[in-house]
Amino acid sequence: MKKWLVCLSFLLLMGCESVLPKQNNDINVQENTKDQASESVPEVTNDTIMIPKEQVHKGNLVLVNKEHPIHTDGIPTDIVNLYKNKELIQGYALLDNTIRLSRSVALNFGEMMHDAGKEGVNHFMISSGYRDASEQEKLYRDKGADYALPAGYSEHNIGFSLDIGSTLKPIDQAPEGEWLQKNASEYGFILRYPKNKTEITGIKFEPWHFRYVGLPHSKIMKEKNFTLEEYLDFLKEQKNFITTIDGEKYEISFVPASKNMTLQVPIQQHYELSGNNVDGVIVTIRQNEG
Repeated sequence: MKKWLVCLSFLLLMGCESVLPKQNNDINVQENTKDQASESVPEVTNDTIMIPKEQVHKGNLVLVNKEHPIHTDGIPTDIVNLYKNKELIQGYALLDNTIRLSRSVALNFGEMMHDAGKEGVNHFMISSGYRDASEQEKLYRDKGADYALPAGYSEHNIGFSLDIGSTLKPIDQAPEGEWLQKNASEYGFILRYPKNKTEITGIKFEPWHFRYVGLPHSKIMKEKNFTLEEYLDFLKEQKNFITTIDGEKYEISFVPASKNMTLQVPIQQHYELSGNNVDGVIVTIRQNEG
């Protein structure tokens, strides 16, 4: 009797062991099938965006000069009176209470002034900012072509440019001017009409006239000693330009203007669009690590 029970127990144990491997195999097959299914679906890494045709005339890099007037689409919608927005006036003075600027540009300018102040350079003053068409036309009539441009052909008509002075002395002789020459590009600003570039810009040296173009463009322009005209020509010629600025990798592309402009951009990566106000759009992609 005891011998029979021992044999029965042994058989039952053998049966259990024969079932377990089968269950494990089923699980393995299911896992492998799942892996194969996921591998068969291509990973989507890009997204197609439509670029509206009016984008050619909008953005931080629009070119406004004697040959390319501002388009109505190019005037930003966030123009504000600085005197009426006291929170924007930090670390600098205003020549009068009529000065206006794009709010986003004013915020970047304020950050720059804050950092300059921490270095003891704190006698900045804005003497001119945005002008509408009627104000520009009056200035042109009163001052003439040697002093002003016709309405629509001045950078002051887009709200991204400002004349910066010092309350101590002329800007090109003041610590404020020296600080700007060295540091403005770190905050997205460029000296728009530098020395020895008059043949390119059409405007003589103006040490007070700064223009916001945004990062990384301002730093690339300073590094290469480019005016805005030269930089836009460079991007158009390159078509696709990859660079690393302060550890950040950027891909900058030129897209020619067309009726249906489309672009492939990496999913979940930051990008910005700006027209050149002539014949295309610049796409700036900040590439994520990994």
